[in-house]
Amino acid sequence: MDILDAFDRAMREFDSRVHQVGPDQWGADTPCTDWSVRDLVNHVTAEHLWAPELFAGKSLAEVGDRFDGDVLGDNPVRTWERAAEESRAAFHADGALDRAVHTSAGLTPAPEYAWQMISDLTVHAWDLARGIGADDGVDPDLAQAVYDAMSPHVASWQGYGVFAPPVPVPDDAPVQDRLVGLLGRRP
Repeated sequence: MDILDAFDRAMREFDSRVHQVGPDQWGADTPCTDWSVRDLVNHVTAEHLWAPELFAGKSLAEVGDRFDGDVLGDNPVRTWERAAEESRAAFHADGALDRAVHTSAGLTPAPEYAWQMISDLTVHAWDLARGIGADDGVDPDLAQAVYDAMSPHVASWQGYGVFAPPVPVPDDAPVQDRLVGLLGRRP
């Protein structure tokens, strides 16, 4: 699957869950034990607020703490929509995936950064669905693409606290279950 196709599919998965959050569900628990629904949406929104800045060549120091804390404000859905729209434009800009961007791991090739963002959107779409009691099924082709792209890297990321340790899942389990297990969730 093409990176931009995967990015768009993952974005749609997460976006559809954000639009299903009921007014009384923002404080609900998610599989990310330290995060409520609002915390989870805030995390993903902040990540996507960073993307245009990083693709513009800014360093982490130049962006600073502008996206720390609560970025959702009084209208979480609209804030998410704006962040998603600007992030999508940054990823789709001519030559964007030919660049390197600054991340906490240092200067990172844009395709690697893209797969990190795709995996984040995909697994957090599942987390969000679980938190609000919505359908947690994600596009099986997307789940397979993310599983294939992420499985070689997960072990090296464990020390950074990016994901919880993998949860054992049978080899013959559906790819979505293997993906969320790989990323530290119980399917």
